[in-house]
Amino acid sequence: MSKIKTAFFCNNCGYESAKWIGKCPACAEWNTFTEEILDKGNKNSESWKDNSGEKRIHKSIALQEVITSQDKRILTSDSELNRVLGGGIVPGSIVLVAGEPGIGKSTLFLQNGLQLKDLRVLYISGEESEQQIKMRADRLEIAHDQFFLLTETDTAVIFREIKKLQPQVVIVDSIQTLQSPLIDSSAGSVSQIRECAGEFQRFAKETQTPVFLIGHITKDGGIAGPKILEHMVDTVLQFEGDRHYTYRILRTLKNRFGSTSELGIYEMTGTGMRIVANPSEILIAQRDHALSGSAIAATLEGMRPLLIEVQALVTPSVYGTPQRTVTGFDLRRLQLLLAVLEKRGGFQFGMKDVFVNIAGGIRVEDPSIDLAVICALLSSFEDLPIPDLTCFAGEVGLNGEIRAVNRIEQRIAEAEKLGFKKIIISPFNKKGIEKLANKMQVVALSNVEDVYRHLF
Repeated sequence: MSKIKTAFFCNNCGYESAKWIGKCPACAEWNTFTEEILDKGNKNSESWKDNSGEKRIHKSIALQEVITSQDKRILTSDSELNRVLGGGIVPGSIVLVAGEPGIGKSTLFLQNGLQLKDLRVLYISGEESEQQIKMRADRLEIAHDQFFLLTETDTAVIFREIKKLQPQVVIVDSIQTLQSPLIDSSAGSVSQIRECAGEFQRFAKETQTPVFLIGHITKDGGIAGPKILEHMVDTVLQFEGDRHYTYRILRTLKNRFGSTSELGIYEMTGTGMRIVANPSEILIAQRDHALSGSAIAATLEGMRPLLIEVQALVTPSVYGTPQRTVTGFDLRRLQLLLAVLEKRGGFQFGMKDVFVNIAGGIRVEDPSIDLAVICALLSSFEDLPIPDLTCFAGEVGLNGEIRAVNRIEQRIAEAEKLGFKKIIISPFNKKGIEKLANKMQVVALSNVEDVYRHLF
């Protein structure tokens, strides 16, 4: 009998070592090495190379001799997915999609696979049976004659079926459940995830077949498996949202074929994921009369302008230590803005409980929301509503000054489209929009004191 080969892998980054060590030399984490069994050569498995008709000759070539061709992307009926991917699915690309359990990853890509009417799609599932997938497909009410299911975790069987079926799109749910016969460790281990992802990567590049890998995330929010998994794929998408809300956001974390600043917004319904074409209308609450502590911010999510509602509540503190609670906003940023209001504006928030919420359940990181947060806090502090049909776009500095934000024209156009009459911005932004014919009243204010006097 041949000797069983073992190796030690770092659970954090996937670094391989011949012996156990306490500190990983690659990521500097402690006590992350686990022993896994390796057996490369004793088992026969189907090779992805059997699917390619001709062998590729590897040789060096001069850069001037490379013939460039613009690959035609595969356009889906999902405009949000096309935007996030940079204009459609690139042939031969491998896309990793991660998100919390139950957020709707499988539903979204089962729906998109069924909507690719002109292509032969193979949906590989290692988590559900054919009956479970059929029940979800019946709920989606989409018919597709060239959509095939394969419930298997062994990559040898999977590539044998791929060789016979010759699919044009492959969807794998999920990469953590697959197991390669080349390695004897259990499914979900670092070596198995790396080996299975490597096999699909080589298959996608050789056959020009796009592959979607659905992945799990850890309790810390990171993608389960080695960090090298994110480096191996072409695109990394994050599907996120609060399960108590119906809206979901598809973000781009990495994209070799487009911008990483794109996002798509969906609404979870009983018949699948519905595209939200105009998210600004759903993120702004409809009210019969004006209320204090509410301000509208003209922000950007990726390349898309959005109008969102910032809600603030300032109340006297009952306990000794005042509370600072945020939803959808950075807590440290809120503490910074409160310090600016106390130092530069003279407002005493030291004995006040402060609660800030971004309506709609989304999380915003654009610094242009600072001015809207400041105004919502002042509105709740004075218990006076902000004038109706007014929105804000500006970053607040440590000296209380209002700083300019990028792409102010798109923010103004989005606010004007939704019927807003006034927008408050930085005076440094007004220089670039003086020539634009806007129906809105554009007010440029320099600091927090001027904003307070203008509004209240």
